[in-house]
Amino acid sequence: MAAGEEALPRLLFVSLSLDVGGAERHLSSVLPGLVARGWPVSLFCMNRLGAYAPGVREQGVDVIGPPIERQPGQQGLAGRFRATVMAGSRLSTTMRRLEPSIVHFFLPEPYLIGAPIALLRRVPICLMSRRGLNLYQRNWPGAGAVERRLHPQMTAVLANSRRVVADLVAEGCAPARVGLIYNGVAIAGLEPGMGREATRASLGLAPDDLVAIVVANLIPYKGHADILHALAGELPNLPPNLKVVCIGRDEGARAGLEDLRARLGLDGRVHFLGVRNDVPALLAAADMSILASHEEGFSNAVIEAMAAGLPMVVSDVGGNAEAILDGETGLVVPPKSPAELGVAIRRLASDELMRRRFGAAARARARAEFSLSACIDRYDALYRGLLAGRTLAEMGLAAP
Repeated sequence: MAAGEEALPRLLFVSLSLDVGGAERHLSSVLPGLVARGWPVSLFCMNRLGAYAPGVREQGVDVIGPPIERQPGQQGLAGRFRATVMAGSRLSTTMRRLEPSIVHFFLPEPYLIGAPIALLRRVPICLMSRRGLNLYQRNWPGAGAVERRLHPQMTAVLANSRRVVADLVAEGCAPARVGLIYNGVAIAGLEPGMGREATRASLGLAPDDLVAIVVANLIPYKGHADILHALAGELPNLPPNLKVVCIGRDEGARAGLEDLRARLGLDGRVHFLGVRNDVPALLAAADMSILASHEEGFSNAVIEAMAAGLPMVVSDVGGNAEAILDGETGLVVPPKSPAELGVAIRRLASDELMRRRFGAAARARARAEFSLSACIDRYDALYRGLLAGRTLAEMGLAAP
């Protein structure tokens, strides 16, 4: 902050955790960037602190955890209810203590629980970010109805893809109050070929293997089973040196996927590596990337692969086709279609010139459209603009 400038007011973010995941990685990158721009920033985690919390704290973000940490699959219904009630109580106390001028909710549960608390506390500016399609409402009875009541009381609601914008408008949000901010990644940390040979050697991969990487937690809707079926369907036509490495936390699907891999005869082709903290190095060691999810908002994994210069095969869900331009930076296929997915994988795996052309175009597009610095700039402009009473359109952040 320059000499003579008035101090900026506090921003309070509310999410589930700083564990490994798309929203978590997004916040762990954006919040320190806002601190660097002069904002006092606090983050309240409703479930648990998570793996990224220590590093985010070191960068000046005030990270606040719940009274009881909820680990995935550990607590029964009564335990989850108790933990949620106690987290809501601490969040209310936190708002009273910090007196934030802006509260920004990420993900459905923090929004459903935290927004009513913020409204009761009369926080001047309340925001919600939707980071995926609203398919979760099918499994949460009443969630959609509650969100429709909350949306009009938010100062603005934000999406990270045009598909998510469409959901919000369909839910009754006034289009003028719906904003669009794409995710961003640190381009400089994703250099093509960086440490390629050493990384491959550490994984037991040969220098001449053709490596496809899948970065997605092992959740059924991420489409790993579709990838296995796609590979099996095209197996006679695929390059014999094609290997697929899957990076991501097991959310209960790994055992079933490993069994499917064995039944389809893909044991030597597909490797599940679990959670890794060296994703940039793994991307640099790969030749192409695949994301076959059934639902997305706007995937960090896609733009990270683009920034690493990787051509991609992606399913046409969420913002995937907004990032990957079909036939220019990669190939886009319908979701839940292993046959079409297999054809696209075979096309890309069999054509080195196509991979090089798409990869170079993908990296250039990531630099131009999806850099982390540009993303942080947009959040910075959003908060400053709202405090000054400007509209999303005046800030250049209104959804198209």
